[in-house]
Amino acid sequence: MNSDIFRAFRSRNYRYFFAGQSLSLLGTWMQKTAVSWVVYAQTQSKFMLGVSVFATLFPSAVFSLLGGVVSDRYNRYRVLLLTQVLSMAQALLLTLAVYFKQDAVWEIIALSGVLGIINAFDVPARQALVYDLVDNKQDLPNAVAMNSTMLNLTKLLGPAVAGFAIEQLGAVACFGLNALSFVAVIGSLLALRLPAYVARARTKNLMGELTEGFQYVKDTPTIRFLITMLGITGLLVLPFTNLMPVYAKDIFRGTATTFGLLDGAIGLGGLIAALYLAALKPSQDLNKVLMTNMFVFGVGLVLFSYTPWFWLALPFLVVGAFGMMSQTTISITLLQTLMLPAMRGRVISIYVLVYTASVPLGSLLVGAVSERIGVQPTVLAEGLLALLIALLYVRNLRQVKAAGLAVSAATTPPAEVATAA
Repeated sequence: MNSDIFRAFRSRNYRYFFAGQSLSLLGTWMQKTAVSWVVYAQTQSKFMLGVSVFATLFPSAVFSLLGGVVSDRYNRYRVLLLTQVLSMAQALLLTLAVYFKQDAVWEIIALSGVLGIINAFDVPARQALVYDLVDNKQDLPNAVAMNSTMLNLTKLLGPAVAGFAIEQLGAVACFGLNALSFVAVIGSLLALRLPAYVARARTKNLMGELTEGFQYVKDTPTIRFLITMLGITGLLVLPFTNLMPVYAKDIFRGTATTFGLLDGAIGLGGLIAALYLAALKPSQDLNKVLMTNMFVFGVGLVLFSYTPWFWLALPFLVVGAFGMMSQTTISITLLQTLMLPAMRGRVISIYVLVYTASVPLGSLLVGAVSERIGVQPTVLAEGLLALLIALLYVRNLRQVKAAGLAVSAATTPPAEVATAA
């Protein structure tokens, strides 16, 4: 392993940022796990699981373009500080709602919607701020790679810790610990030493720039294909993760700890994928890797769907999550390499819009379908759909090679776009 793998930590601001975000993300995944468990435990409804995810993600989709504009037009450090304070308030209200009301499903869903709106402004500001935190800009790819590793490690640990906390202390403890975690991230932000903010002149019309971005995507076949495939995958395949409480409780006859281990397996697959992508050789053909990992995604889901033994299902879930994380991150890498620099912000915002809209809508769809045909047939169907989507990638790869547009990892290291994933 390269001895410079932690070189981004040479920047003081990034060290503080990384430490605060690590604790905050751990609390966030604990809260996400607790929300799913409480909603399903109180309603016994797979559809309501989809509603809870929809409530968080759909507002992010609606306000994502506005969030990107706010991040570019105003002091993103102050924007991020404000969103963190508001997220802490949301977590406190969620804690109080669950503590004082035994059946707080609709309060949880309403507060999830509030968090979705906050996230629409938080994510663009947080991702963009990383550039300002690294002293040596050559360390930026490493900083973003560390962010990806942090995200997947907390996704691995958070659900497992949440499962233990729910069993021993109750779900309200997860919400309270998440609220407490924001003390660390707000403290780390206040400790940053950033240069004085200089406001930029606003010379372009917002709607005109957005229209130009949509037209560019429409007129560029490779970019249009990638965004379309990400949207289809988000709608039809990615929502399989919302059914994990059902697998834990009904299929494997387990407890909150069982659910935490299932969610943790997804996080482990994502972490392995992040490390795998960071280690890709510069000459690697990313189109081919994308196609292969889409097949891996589908095979993992097909094997997991009807596996009756819990400890065998976990590695199958890790395989599926590996393919899921890989195809998403590589798709963003290809978008970054194919788009014109002047269009980068707008294309990424369109991707965020499509992705964050398709996943919550897919959550509703998958929740409704699983109510009718059962959770195992639904996940099997999602795995088969992933294999069909992989065939579309095969067709596209042939077209790309025929046109001489195959993109290698030498253009943009996968680490540079890990944040987007």
